[in-house]
Amino acid sequence: VVLVTFGFALLIAPYFGAILWGVVVAILFEPINSRLCVMLGGRKTLATSLTLLLIVALVILPALLLGVALVQETLSIYGKFESGQVDIVSMGHRFVASLPSWARDAISSTDVSDIGSLKDMFGGGIASGVQALATRALNLGQGALKFVASLGVMLYLTFFLLRDGSAMGQKILPAIPLRSAERDTLLRHFVVVVRATMKGTVVVAIVQGVLGGTIFWALGIEGALLWGVLMGFFSLVPAVGTGAVWVPVAIYLLVTGSTTEGLILVGCGIFVIGMVDNILRPVLVGKETRMPDFVVLIATLAGLSIFGLNGFIIGPMIAALFMAVWSMVAQHRRENPV
Repeated sequence: VVLVTFGFALLIAPYFGAILWGVVVAILFEPINSRLCVMLGGRKTLATSLTLLLIVALVILPALLLGVALVQETLSIYGKFESGQVDIVSMGHRFVASLPSWARDAISSTDVSDIGSLKDMFGGGIASGVQALATRALNLGQGALKFVASLGVMLYLTFFLLRDGSAMGQKILPAIPLRSAERDTLLRHFVVVVRATMKGTVVVAIVQGVLGGTIFWALGIEGALLWGVLMGFFSLVPAVGTGAVWVPVAIYLLVTGSTTEGLILVGCGIFVIGMVDNILRPVLVGKETRMPDFVVLIATLAGLSIFGLNGFIIGPMIAALFMAVWSMVAQHRRENPV
């Protein structure tokens, strides 16, 4: 059993991400699919087809449009770096000149007083980062066939999980080597964790990214879409958040003379973008899956390190199941002391 299961895992490994997201999407949209099924008189295939169309309209198409727009903006910014329209040296001169005298004296006493060296250190890092994004965008275009195949696998699996998930579960669950009560508790906790993680991270990240990008666009900051996506990504990482993006930009605006824009960005960052996390996350996650912040931080960072972008859901999921299993063990020991 172990060998055959391991072999099957190796077989489906190339589509691990597609399978993971198929399961996640099926769990998230299962309540909607169930309501549609009841409304349509128990016609499961029709209800599932409508649910799948809803998933494509609400999730897939907006994600594809955002990806295309992001690729275009990234390539445009990279072109400006290459053509010299974005000049790191002149930006550095303006930044240093706008600093107080004590700050300029401190900089002049260091090894980075030469703006040319700053260009090599800082500007080179920015250019290489944008170049990496542009290269990744081109690679995505070249790997379009694999992406389409993965998307097809995800939607195909989602359809069958939504339509036949209950019947599949009745066949699979008895084979799990756990007592029925423990098995059902773990399964229920798994579903709750997936829903809470997605609602508490993805929804908050989307809202913060949209708000941040809109604020950057309103202030006339170039690359608003790219900044918004970056804020959404950093929102997924606890203890880091969107401040990793808007705080440096606000500081640059303040010290280069754009005081009004800088103050507006600071106010919006604290009282608009920052408050979204404090207001939405407790409402969306609830108390059932509330984990200590340090556990969420470590699990998220470790998940991102091991599994890539999929890790932001896999990491907290494993951590939550780990805590649930040990809670079950502690409960069992209390009820059956040795």
